[in-house]
Amino acid sequence: MREIAITEFDHLKIGQAENAEAGTGCTVLLLGPEGAPAGLDVRGGGPASRESELLKPMAAAGVIHAILLSGGSAFGLDAAGGVMRYLEERNIGFDVGVAKVPLVCQSCLFDLTVADAHTRPDATMAYAACCHAETGNYQDGNFGAGTGATVGKLLGMEHCMKSGIGSFAVQIDDLKVGALVAVNALGDVYDWKNGCKVAGLLADDRKTFLDTEQVACQKIDVVENKFVANTTLGVVITNAQFDKTRLCKIAGMAHDGYARAIRPVHTTADGDSIYAVSLGTVQADQDVVGALGAQVMAEAILRAVRAARPAYGLPAVSEL
Repeated sequence: MREIAITEFDHLKIGQAENAEAGTGCTVLLLGPEGAPAGLDVRGGGPASRESELLKPMAAAGVIHAILLSGGSAFGLDAAGGVMRYLEERNIGFDVGVAKVPLVCQSCLFDLTVADAHTRPDATMAYAACCHAETGNYQDGNFGAGTGATVGKLLGMEHCMKSGIGSFAVQIDDLKVGALVAVNALGDVYDWKNGCKVAGLLADDRKTFLDTEQVACQKIDVVENKFVANTTLGVVITNAQFDKTRLCKIAGMAHDGYARAIRPVHTTADGDSIYAVSLGTVQADQDVVGALGAQVMAEAILRAVRAARPAYGLPAVSEL
């Protein structure tokens, strides 16, 4: 097994655009002119998504043409229109006779409390991300959907840390499996290999850690609204050949990577979602790919918090 870049997949282009001052952005994955099979598994209780029904096994669509991850909470769902416009201009989409309709799935994270709550990803920003994908401008850290990402928010924004977007991919013989993830969790982030906490809930000194699960369990009072800026969004990418039914299962297995690296995870205040995409014809065992998906996802989460830089008055791993 060797590490490769997340950009080393055929038929995949990744582009990012952001408004750094406003603390929000988007990341688009373009899946080639013919599209690609994709699945989705949502474990969080508060998702914001568009066209997710397409990825259910009983839905007719066998492929989609793009995946968009963005900030802006549900306001950001308008951004997918920019991806559709970009693809339509290039005659990419599902042929309905009178037009080709691009099939674009989108998930949004909540970053409204980071900087400017009234500036969100829109169609113009998403179109720009598609243009950047032509040459490729992906990088880990405070970019794209990770621009306003934070972690460790049980006690509010004054105790959280800056996070970002991260990626990790591996190759075994001809098989490639990778993950890209925007980490915006209520919980804390741990190194999945040794169990050590890396980022998350800070004490009053903003230099030492508290344990989110431990703090949460100190009282059992009902908290009516924990929506203070959550949702981790991920994509597992492989060149192995699967249909969307099998990809839904692989996406579900990849959630083990969330559980290894984030605690607590899949709460009612998170919209934790993972897409899985097949971009090739390599024959590989579904369970092997799912297990690798969990590993690369856990590592990509670590890359996201370690690549983040301090911003908006929030500390990052790099300065602790």
